[in-house]
Amino acid sequence: MSEELIIDNCSPTLAGIKTGNLFSIRTTEDTDIYSEVRQLNHELGNKGIRVIPLKRTDEYTLIYLYRPKHLKKDLRDPEALKILNKRGYACDDPERCIVQLIGRLNENSDFPHEIGLFLGYPPSDVACFMEHPCEGVKYCGCWKAFSKPEKAEKTSDRFKRCTKVYQEMCRKGRSLKQLAVC
Repeated sequence: MSEELIIDNCSPTLAGIKTGNLFSIRTTEDTDIYSEVRQLNHELGNKGIRVIPLKRTDEYTLIYLYRPKHLKKDLRDPEALKILNKRGYACDDPERCIVQLIGRLNENSDFPHEIGLFLGYPPSDVACFMEHPCEGVKYCGCWKAFSKPEKAEKTSDRFKRCTKVYQEMCRKGRSLKQLAVC
């Protein structure tokens, strides 16, 4: 997977201003995604970043790039805990939650919308989206915000600016390892 693809999709997480990002890559029988993920974890692990393949099909692999410390903090939120507990997650350990998320992605045809909690989205917005995905949306940017539209717009704009800056720095020769902050 190319550094450009990761930068295009994960710059806010690389910059330390977002918990996690998802992206997918096309895969074939010859794609050694696990080797690529190991290499990325080797490169980015000391920056506090982890990469995990969440789901693999014949056509694509869904990749999760995240900051474990951010995720641990996010999943301590009482509203996030309520959402996850209601869906049967073992909330005592974020890594176990990820394993359960992987299971839900691979076993169910329905997409687990609680995934927004693993990306750093506000639990109140995740809960509203899960109940009524099209009703009461006040702002639509990186996620559907059902409350605090001004804050959601500022955050989405911040993520977009970060991505543009990282894309420009990549074009000027900065590597993924150089762009990832601790």
